[in-house]
Amino acid sequence: MREDYVLVKGNEAIAEAALRAGCRFYAGYPITPQSEILEYMADHMEERGGVFIQGENEIASMSMLYGAAACGARCMSSSSGPGFDLKQEEISYLSAANLPAVLVNAMRYGLGDGEITAGQDSYWVSTRGGGHGDKRLLVLAPASVQECADLTYLAFDLAEKYRNVVEILSDGAICQMIEKCYMPEAKEHDIDKFDWALTGKPRGVKKNNAYNVSWYQGYETYNPEMREKFKTMFENEQRWEEFMVEDAELVLVAYGISSRVCRSAVRQARKEGMKLGLLRPITVWPFPRKAFEKMPAGVKGYVSVEMSLTAQMGQDIILASRNDRPVYGHLTAKELPTVEGIIEYCSKVMAGDADPVEVY
Repeated sequence: MREDYVLVKGNEAIAEAALRAGCRFYAGYPITPQSEILEYMADHMEERGGVFIQGENEIASMSMLYGAAACGARCMSSSSGPGFDLKQEEISYLSAANLPAVLVNAMRYGLGDGEITAGQDSYWVSTRGGGHGDKRLLVLAPASVQECADLTYLAFDLAEKYRNVVEILSDGAICQMIEKCYMPEAKEHDIDKFDWALTGKPRGVKKNNAYNVSWYQGYETYNPEMREKFKTMFENEQRWEEFMVEDAELVLVAYGISSRVCRSAVRQARKEGMKLGLLRPITVWPFPRKAFEKMPAGVKGYVSVEMSLTAQMGQDIILASRNDRPVYGHLTAKELPTVEGIIEYCSKVMAGDADPVEVY
């Protein structure tokens, strides 16, 4: 049994994993509940030979990130709630220029600005995009401190593989909890490995070695290339976990902190004779449609368990399942779901006393 684990908070696991993945540029701005990421980077980036900048705001920080990404650096920023909203313009620019970067969104609850408490209502802005145009972010949703480290480490490779922005969609519970974690191996990144990166013009060299990373190359080639990239990501990067779905009559669908409660609810419900199962999306974009294609015939419906008001993920469940079974929503807003609450709601579903979710 390995003994080289550390007890660490989710935010700190994200930051340390980023450094071990070769991230050498971080720019951000403090906001609860993700500020420990910024603080950890401030404490440790210089010793790893990198650059940390606390910008004057989220917009300025993202502009700095754009510059670092264009130069081929492994770079990251993080925020939460309204702070993440402010980053949307530069996320659009990064996407338009096909630049790799990693962003962390530690979700909090609320309509608009919201409250400083756990929540899962940044799903739409993360999976649908708050900026302009047809862009897609790869979005990974950790459900443990270990996954905070593992998925962040993976995110940098995925960002460069597809030249795309990758988002770690955490939440106010996962990012603040402390668990044991095995950190990935540290590695260095070669900033000069990409032929698309800006290199500048060294002194004494007549030829300009700066590459053009502008998105515009003519729509006749740009559009099909982008469409093909999104299609490839969608086909190849769906990730999910199944728990006791083989003989389930009702399948809970949940990510992040809600999925942890759902796992306990499945176990308890089984003891009470109710056949629940759990499908946990690890990627929320691309949403794991393939998982729904092989659901057992005995499944009578799905229950989206999420800390939101309007079943944000429920829409993706309807699309992924092609609405072949009813989709219900156990929506807890700013309150963490409970085992008892989930089982009670599922009992109503099984008894025909609950209505399917509405798509607003």
